[in-house]
Amino acid sequence: MRPRLFTIAGGLAALALYAGILMAGAAIIRNRDSVATPEFVLETPEAAVDEPISVEPPAETEAAPTPPEPDAAPGKGSRVAARPVEPGLFAQPEDGIAKPLERIAPRPPLSKPEEKQKPASAVFPRPVALAAGLVRSGETTLQLKDIEPETPEKVCEANGRSWPCGMVARTAFRNFLRGRALVCEATDSSSETLNARCSVGGQDVAEWLVGNGWATPLPGTALEAKAEAARGARLGFFGDDPRDLARAPLALDDPAASIAPEDAAPDL
Repeated sequence: MRPRLFTIAGGLAALALYAGILMAGAAIIRNRDSVATPEFVLETPEAAVDEPISVEPPAETEAAPTPPEPDAAPGKGSRVAARPVEPGLFAQPEDGIAKPLERIAPRPPLSKPEEKQKPASAVFPRPVALAAGLVRSGETTLQLKDIEPETPEKVCEANGRSWPCGMVARTAFRNFLRGRALVCEATDSSSETLNARCSVGGQDVAEWLVGNGWATPLPGTALEAKAEAARGARLGFFGDDPRDLARAPLALDDPAASIAPEDAAPDL
């Protein structure tokens, strides 16, 4: 019973202390508000009489120093004569100022010059010789450049005897081709026939025909020298009938192109 009384008494004492603190604080606040403060009075000035306002001129300042003339700049020992600008003298510089023009070497090109493109080549398989210098491959007919194709009907004279040199030339041309593909470049269309420079196995076909005397070169071409050599050696059209068995076998540049009697028989 007694401990409970002590507890109640302690609580009441705490409440009384708290109430005292609140009352003291309230009294301090009231005293602070009651302090007399001077009232703020907005005074309006009376209309003042307009009086002329005298403006005193500003005091004279020291004049800024003038910049030095270009001629008087430090580091220049003497004046440089001005260049005349009259229309008649404008393009004529003074002596000693302009220097004579000097030719220098041109700069190297920024890019390499375009290389010449090789002409496109075409391959014609299984060629058939229609005549010495005229070939057909499939539906394409090719005439070799720089030579005149000889017809199979050409007849040559030798030792008072005539022989069908056109047919023999065609047979020799067929034996040279042997069904190998023609590689032609820079073909030029001439109606239905292509005029082209062709090779077989790396050998120029027109050069082979002219060198063995089986074709006539066009005037002004490089093959004329080979034609003269074939004429001097009595080859092809310039020699005797190669079918004469009494004569030695005909020697050609290409061993596979040698003519045997049985090879020439189908054309005769």
